[in-house]
Formats: sequence, C-alpha cells, structure tokens
Amino acid sequence: MKQKLEPLFLSQSRLSIIGLLYKSNELEFTQLKDGLKLTAGNLSTQIQKLKKVGFLEIEKKFKGNYPQTICRITPKGIIAFEDFVTNMNQFTNSVLITTIENAEPSTNQL
Repeated sequence: MKQKLEPLFLSQSRLSIIGLLYKSNELEFTQLKDGLKLTAGNLSTQIQKLKKVGFLEIEKKFKGNYPQTICRITPKGIIAFEDFVTNMNQFTNSVLITTIENAEPSTNQL
C-alpha cells in the first residue's frame, strides 16, 4: 500500500520545526531560531506555512516590555507528524526490502 508523505514536511526546516515542537509542545520563536540556526525571516516564513494548514498555533504576547512569540503544535500537527514518521518508516522498509530482494547474489567466493 502506497502512503502519501505530507509535502510540507519534505522541507528540512519545516520538518525540524514540527519535530522540535512535537517533542516540546511549545517553544519561543527565539528558541526555535537559535536551536535550528535559521534566520528570523526564514523561520517566520516556515512557521506561517505550518500555521496556514493548522499544524501550529502562534501566540504573541509581552514578557515584561519585550514581545514574545510562542509557537505551539496543534492536535492536527501531532497527527500529521506521527503519520509522516509512520509513512516514512514504511517507505524506508519497503525500499530496503525491494533492494535486498533484487540484489544479485555475489559470485565471488572466498
């Protein structure tokens, strides 16, 4: 059975963002930026794409006098990430099995 991989997660940046949020549930924008070594502009673009499809929530507030942006994975994002990991594992296993089955036996004997 052929499983479809979530196209948004085929970007290394978006996969890393959703993976960190899956593990932590929520992180500050600066934690994501520093942890993933992305520019603020790149990170902002990527989280907006994830937010647009409902995988993330973004909360903007103030901590003292400083703006703070919190990124939080949604239940839809959790399901999508878990499905992606499952489908990627199935894909990888199917490639390995096909490769092993199609490998020609070695004619070199020691």
